[in-house]
Amino acid sequence: MKKFFAILLCVMMVFSLVACASQNKENSSDSDNSTNESTPAENSSDSAEQPDESSDTASSETSGGEAAGGKTLVVYYSATNNTETVAGYIAEATGADLFELVPKEPYTSDDLNWTNRNSRVSREHDDASLRAVDLENAVPDHWDEYDTVFIGYPIWWGIAAWPTDTFVMANDFTGKTVIPFCTSSSSGLGQSGELLKEEAGTGNWLEGQRFRSGESEDTVKKWVQGLDL
Repeated sequence: MKKFFAILLCVMMVFSLVACASQNKENSSDSDNSTNESTPAENSSDSAEQPDESSDTASSETSGGEAAGGKTLVVYYSATNNTETVAGYIAEATGADLFELVPKEPYTSDDLNWTNRNSRVSREHDDASLRAVDLENAVPDHWDEYDTVFIGYPIWWGIAAWPTDTFVMANDFTGKTVIPFCTSSSSGLGQSGELLKEEAGTGNWLEGQRFRSGESEDTVKKWVQGLDL
């Protein structure tokens, strides 16, 4: 009898050991599976960093695009300093360079006396062949670097003062935005801008603006801001 119970006890111990071993194997398998499930979460975290890198790249490209672009030039002929003053206001508002048109034979006060039929401007008005005014320099340095050009002049007999024509015909405005402006005590812009556009034959010419003599800086700068260049 004792021998029977001893055998039974041994059998029960064997089953108990087998059951424990099986349970330990299952726990080990569950632990391994839990570790493997954490991997997608880590990959997801890595993936979450990619939009930041992409955003940085996009920001860099945008910044580079904004920094790119040509320069602005304000060209002007001024007989009595009124156009020069307005040109200075425009240059300050746009950060532009200035380029003055200087006739090789400057106009004197007597030359500009349009009430005298024998004055220089009167004779040039009556005889268009005399309006080819030679300039000290008709082509600005680094002309190709400018993509926006303001052209200013006084109004003579309803059109642009003719030294301006010499400049326009001497340069190629291809690919440039051109904005004419004038000064006068009473006359408007008239067809002066359109006539210069025809002489140039190239460029994107915008509608011009007339300023009265002694125009305020604030008025000029508001006009420039309204161009939305």
